[in-house]
Amino acid sequence: MTSKVRAVFGMSRKLNRSFTVSLMLFALLALFGSFMVLPLIYTVNNAFKPLDELFIFPPRFWVNNPTMENFADLINLMGNSWVPLSRYIANTLIITLLGTAGHILLASAAAYPLAKYRFPGSKVLFTIVILSLMFSPHVTAIPNYMVMSWLGWINTHASIIVPSLAFSLGLFLMKQFMEQIPDALLEAAKIDGANEYRIFWSIVMPNVKPAWLTLMILQFPALWGTDGGSFIYSENLKTLHYALSQITQGGIARAGVGAAVALLLMIVPIVLFIISQSSVMQTMATSGMKE
Repeated sequence: MTSKVRAVFGMSRKLNRSFTVSLMLFALLALFGSFMVLPLIYTVNNAFKPLDELFIFPPRFWVNNPTMENFADLINLMGNSWVPLSRYIANTLIITLLGTAGHILLASAAAYPLAKYRFPGSKVLFTIVILSLMFSPHVTAIPNYMVMSWLGWINTHASIIVPSLAFSLGLFLMKQFMEQIPDALLEAAKIDGANEYRIFWSIVMPNVKPAWLTLMILQFPALWGTDGGSFIYSENLKTLHYALSQITQGGIARAGVGAAVALLLMIVPIVLFIISQSSVMQTMATSGMKE
């Protein structure tokens, strides 16, 4: 970093902080962190509670008599479904993996010229991207349905995958991060004979890895938790979230199954975040700062 940036962010010298102050800050962060993790721990405990503990009042945070009956009941219910569980899982993986990977590639490919080249209309395009961040998905629900219907994609996985590719926040994030790559590095690659595709895949994408990992964290849970909405009607094309949510509609008797479902739907996004959390934290720490 330049001396100006160091001066602005107070990084010109090491922090002179006592051990007591550091310990107090750690305790404060631990306190807030514990409040944030409480819902997760409560969900895990509920998944292993028998019915009598689920409905006890006042509610208990910890499970006293852990049981696997909730998961056994869930397996039995899914086994009796006329659509195999593997079909729901396959549909979910198709939508989630294609939608997430497609969005990362499309957002990166669109952000690269906006970040590193000046062409007629580039500012107008980026302004449109910023304005699109202001609109809630509910505002564009009807136009989105009309477009999917006109294309003949209703009741297909494309009706979920294709709209997810146009996640404008991803394009904005990738552009802001790519602007931090020194132009001299790209010019050196061009002098060495690398074409634009080689520069994009071998230089730009590795250098913005924290950014597209953050996009993966943002997009994956949204697609993993989709139930098809008003676009998918065929039971054979429904997702795992839809199938599990239907099981929990059986009333009080399936409260334990519902707790198990909540845990299963939460595991995959959490594991994904744990694996890539260091890169996500790096994105949050360096976004907006230029070398």
